[in-house]
Amino acid sequence: MHSKQCYKQWLQVNNPPWLTNQSLRLVSLIVNSYRIAFDNSLITYPGVIHSNRQQAKILFTMPNPVMAHDASTDPCLNYANAAALLLWGRCWDEMIGMPSRLTTPEEERAKRQHALLDVNREHAITNYQGIRINSKGEYFSIKNARIWTIWDENNLIYGQAASFNNWCRI
Repeated sequence: MHSKQCYKQWLQVNNPPWLTNQSLRLVSLIVNSYRIAFDNSLITYPGVIHSNRQQAKILFTMPNPVMAHDASTDPCLNYANAAALLLWGRCWDEMIGMPSRLTTPEEERAKRQHALLDVNREHAITNYQGIRINSKGEYFSIKNARIWTIWDENNLIYGQAASFNNWCRI
């Protein structure tokens, strides 16, 4: 199913995959870890946030792509908002669980890995640039990306997340 169709479908179902208890917890970790890393808020709140569910809806519908992967040896994606899903041309079920290295063309993976190692050391980087590949094999560049460590409730590393506001097809 095309990602635009998936997006419309998710907004109409009662329990979309990005609103499961596991996803709600991850969204909270992503947002809190961003605040720690950059001393700023990842999402703009329209007022008082009353629930994790509200926060998750705001993050999922943000215009900027936001993605996260776990802390395994070959990290797998565990979150992608609608903007990321549309940009990569994948549905949630296609994107989540996929090794995150596959979002990058093979010839660009060493550069991406170097940036992730920088995040391991510094826990946050800004102004990352790179080349990515969508599900159709089309390349696009990302600029001004922020990548940060995701911390869990026990202050242990849970994974890494990224967001960017500048991308273009190549």
